[in-house]
Amino acid sequence: MAGPIALVGSGEFLEAMRAVDEQLLAGRRRVVAVLATAAAEEGPARVAYWFDLARAHYAELEAEVLALPVLERADAERADLASLLHGAGLVYLSGGNPGYLAATLRSSACWEAICAAHRAGAALAGCSAGAMALGAVAPDVRRASRVEPGLGLLPTLAVVPHFDHPSGFAERLLGRVRAASGPEVHVVGIEEETALVGGPHRFAVAGRGAAWVIGPGAARRRYGRGELLEIGGRLEEGALA
Repeated sequence: MAGPIALVGSGEFLEAMRAVDEQLLAGRRRVVAVLATAAAEEGPARVAYWFDLARAHYAELEAEVLALPVLERADAERADLASLLHGAGLVYLSGGNPGYLAATLRSSACWEAICAAHRAGAALAGCSAGAMALGAVAPDVRRASRVEPGLGLLPTLAVVPHFDHPSGFAERLLGRVRAASGPEVHVVGIEEETALVGGPHRFAVAGRGAAWVIGPGAARRRYGRGELLEIGGRLEEGALA
């Protein structure tokens, strides 16, 4: 049986996501494979930041971190890195540029290994860029005219993270996502320090905030902590805003 999927609006490797991470690791090998691929364009210091943060976070959960240096396409094709993914209980794609992440991993040896580990029961989490890349489309946030196809693990879902951030970033991102998504794609906004956990179609809201299903025009349906929603099926109880 495939493991659970967590789509996180923000807060990877922070205390706010501790309960979600405990849920993902429950009953699984306490080994977390972390890919900071989405941050590779920001330089080695930023990649090291994510790896160090992950090590400190999961040490408190008595879990080992495998920091996989998958920074460019050649790394994603390395058999030695791909082989490390088979022993993970949780695979985590952290934040950065979703378009770069999707382009780097798509159809690679490491992506195939991630999918195989997930099918075998490993949990799979993506935060911010990582969550976006798992769906149908992955905008390149460093190149405004470019939107990559997502990795397609969730082909009828497109994620907009940081959905309650006051900067307006999420609303601008939403426009790009909707323009690139077909009519079969459900667009979901996930607030910061909030996650959708479950998959591939049925998810529960966890964390401090809410998730929003964005319909045509201005229609938005809110799902608070503990509520369920289905992607590609009936939408569970929620409040229209």
